[in-house]
Amino acid sequence: MGTVQNILQIKGRVVYTVSADSCVYEALEVLEEKNLGALVVVEKDGTLDGIFTERDYARKVILKGRSSKETSVRDIMTDSVVAVTPDTKIEECMELMTNKFIRHLPVLEKGELVGLISIGDVVKYVINEKDFIIENLEHYIF
Repeated sequence: MGTVQNILQIKGRVVYTVSADSCVYEALEVLEEKNLGALVVVEKDGTLDGIFTERDYARKVILKGRSSKETSVRDIMTDSVVAVTPDTKIEECMELMTNKFIRHLPVLEKGELVGLISIGDVVKYVINEKDFIIENLEHYIF
């Protein structure tokens, strides 16, 4: 099976980010506009600070009765981020996502943010790889 690099080659390395000082409402606007489930939270110098997800919003704003316009991303983001590298194997990503109950993994290379993969990206990659193997086996047999 492949690595995170294989997924990044297909989907690209564009990462949408937000500042920890932004209000949650602004972050939600980006999620909606880009049809995303998460934004990487970065410092001014671009270093990884955390991750802001729809789950963070639902559990830490809506259910707590907070205002999304008066709450900063810093107050609700997940700051203990699990990250991977481009060399991380897909199986390891699946294991991390399953065991840690997370849907997004920032990709760091030499400490620099170079991508973000989602559970959807991983599933799509695995399905495409299995389809490729099946197709090759069918051609081999016939």
